[in-house]
Amino acid sequence: MEIIEIEAIPLSHSLDEGRGVGSARGIHTTRSTTLVKLKTADGSVGWGEAFAPARTTATLIEELFADKIVGMDPFAVESLAEESYMEGYHFGGSAIVQCALSGIDVAMWDLIGKIVNRPVHQILGGKKTTSLTPYASTMYVTEWDQDPAEPIERAIEEGFTAAKIKIGRGFEDDIERVRTAREILGDNASLMVDFNGNYRPKQVARSVENLSEFDIAWIEEPVPPENHSGYRQVRDLVDIPIATGEAHYNRFEFKQLIDDRTVDIVQPNLGRCGGFSEARRIADMATTENVAIRPHVWNSSVGLAAAIQFAASVPKYPHADYIPEPLLFEFDRSKNPLRDDLMIDSIDPTGGVLEVPQDPGLGISVDEDAVERYRID
Repeated sequence: MEIIEIEAIPLSHSLDEGRGVGSARGIHTTRSTTLVKLKTADGSVGWGEAFAPARTTATLIEELFADKIVGMDPFAVESLAEESYMEGYHFGGSAIVQCALSGIDVAMWDLIGKIVNRPVHQILGGKKTTSLTPYASTMYVTEWDQDPAEPIERAIEEGFTAAKIKIGRGFEDDIERVRTAREILGDNASLMVDFNGNYRPKQVARSVENLSEFDIAWIEEPVPPENHSGYRQVRDLVDIPIATGEAHYNRFEFKQLIDDRTVDIVQPNLGRCGGFSEARRIADMATTENVAIRPHVWNSSVGLAAAIQFAASVPKYPHADYIPEPLLFEFDRSKNPLRDDLMIDSIDPTGGVLEVPQDPGLGISVDEDAVERYRID
């Protein structure tokens, strides 16, 4: 079976005036991404997502990948990463190229799942997984200076038993936001904090010390992603799990994090890291070195579905079944029509359980009318 057509579709949605959300690093006023649509001669369609600047990524896919993909057998998908490094010798490992590759790779695996009539997680992991434990990614820094209690209260109402919140704007603000979250969530809920790389190592250490009474499950991106020496310094200064990976691309960047043991949890985004093929290699490296893997998710519905399928394939090693460590899965709670409107049936994270789609491929049906509404080319 050959691919006969590839289409890169840039999407964007502008948030309402004054309703931007973000982190210590800044506010976002739009949500955008690029979908990849592949077709085969028998009419099968595979969907993927390249989570990067939309028009730029769509152009790159058309110029760099389209001729190669047309005529390709989807089952040759794992050769794509190798070819991108070899043929794109001077730029194949760059961020935008890896994002473009991610979208194509995910779409090919979606096709493979449909061909063999299995969800991707079963193909990758070999067993059926029915559910994950979602955590609310919430308490964003907002353009309208939202009361930080409101999103946590909403997460509790929706049945979440874990949450990750934004900090990194100063020590007093860190304490206030974490105290608010812990008081509302209660003592038994998992609570994670995300600095979004806005501190220096000793600032991280001071903030972590200030937050010690609140039982933080992990700290995320404590220093900038490119600051490898800073991660080593943070590792030596704090006694709490460190997570990172949303701004890292391909197996080589993750290998350095894993080999240096600078982090305890790696967080590849399926729309950036090279898709399922590279994510599987990253998971193999992480598992071999006993580093946890939890995907980062801030994508559209296609990237969300891909992340769910990948998370459902991750092995429990080294834990036996009786070790109480659920695979926590990030579910963004900010407004994003690209996440909520592009599927025929939306994925529901409420109630404390996230059902893993069991239909072939990504397990979702894309609403192509909705795709056209948000298309920007």
